[in-house]
Amino acid sequence: MNMLKQTYRLSNGTELPKIGFGTWQIKPGDETYHAVSAALKNGYRHIDTAEAYRNEESVGQAIKDSGIPRDDIFLTTKLESHIKTYDEALEAFEKSLDALKTDYVDLFLIHAPWPWNEIGKDCKVGNREAWKAMEKIYEEGRAKAIGVSNFKPDDLEDLIRHTTIVPHVNQIAYFIGLDQKETIDYCLAKDIFIEAYSPLGIGYLLGNETIKDMAKRYGVSPAQICIRYDLEKGTAPLPKSVHEHRMIENAQVDFKIKDEDMRILDAIKGDPRKWG
Repeated sequence: MNMLKQTYRLSNGTELPKIGFGTWQIKPGDETYHAVSAALKNGYRHIDTAEAYRNEESVGQAIKDSGIPRDDIFLTTKLESHIKTYDEALEAFEKSLDALKTDYVDLFLIHAPWPWNEIGKDCKVGNREAWKAMEKIYEEGRAKAIGVSNFKPDDLEDLIRHTTIVPHVNQIAYFIGLDQKETIDYCLAKDIFIEAYSPLGIGYLLGNETIKDMAKRYGVSPAQICIRYDLEKGTAPLPKSVHEHRMIENAQVDFKIKDEDMRILDAIKGDPRKWG
């Protein structure tokens, strides 16, 4: 089974490929262009970027040059975290479309509930305003789905209470050792789909001895265990690599992790930067 052809169905019926290709921390220009080109060449059809990554233009060029029909690619971008007004959100979306060389995106997300340099700041009123702009974009058909990223239950609850459309997606850091149970339980109850960024724990999980030993038993790599774990949880992992052989490996996850081994992985807790 080719996992890159498997999809989830969002609450509005939109099909989202189960494995995406993340571009966070890939340098704009040639590095992003070649990475996205390689991912597309090897079957990835779900590409995730953001205005804050500063690589939208390179992503758009790679998609355009790939020769793959635009409708065959699921493209995500994100509203910068500090933009919290209706008009600025609309303006930023137009800027992203221009950079991406497209007239629509498949998924548009609010990148965070607060500016990255003011984590924890109460921006609920601003999030409502930005979301109303996103609802307009969605209703116009210029985004096939809309959602948020890094939102906790209280952020989501306020948004839902004051706006019309329940977010289709919440993209969060989700990997072995970081279960985000409260957020995931809330999203499941509201039919908000979870995308999992940093499925490898920003790379630190690859040195975990429990994961390494399990990978040997399954005849796979530690990265494949991490990605498969997120799939077993019903989320869409967004692994990132600039190395083609790893992109290929990251998609070769058509295996099952036994229930008892999932429990072992669930028991791993703590800061992955201290593992290995």
